[in-house]
Amino acid sequence: MQTLTLKIDAIDALLPQTQCTQCGYQGCRPYAEAIATREAPINRCPPGGDAGIHALAALLDRPLMALDADCGTHLPHRVAIIIEAECIGCAKCLKACPTDAIIGANKFMHSVIAELCTGCDLCIPPCPVDCIEMIADARYPALADKDDSRERFNFHQFRLARDFQERQALLAEKERAVLSTPLREL
Repeated sequence: MQTLTLKIDAIDALLPQTQCTQCGYQGCRPYAEAIATREAPINRCPPGGDAGIHALAALLDRPLMALDADCGTHLPHRVAIIIEAECIGCAKCLKACPTDAIIGANKFMHSVIAELCTGCDLCIPPCPVDCIEMIADARYPALADKDDSRERFNFHQFRLARDFQERQALLAEKERAVLSTPLREL
């Protein structure tokens, strides 16, 4: 088991940590797990491109493969920008961003912290007014710090789970209060 964990860690370290889900998995770590157990081939990561496939093939002593076109195409690193004049503050992009690179609050304009944006495109589909665009940005080349992106993703996942548990606890508390209230008081 420890050997498998080390193998998964090594594979995960080679992945770009965009957490884009283009590979068909819910992030880089689940894809690394699937590669390690041979459930997935090494060619399903468009952000990693040919360089990523070469690195994975060398690590795992597997044959080179072309990037799976069904997953997408390799593009230079891009970052999201929000067109401020069009943003309605719906906050749907906040939850979608896997690294919390988008800041803002409900009914207020949002902004992207370009240095934290992995270029995953996941903020685009939930935006009801199409005010998010992806642009090439040479100032933030290809995720110089994958470890930071991985940590931000892990914290994002932790925060979502924590918030869900807190909401469930509040709902359970309200339900207990309602159930313990005599009918004539309702």
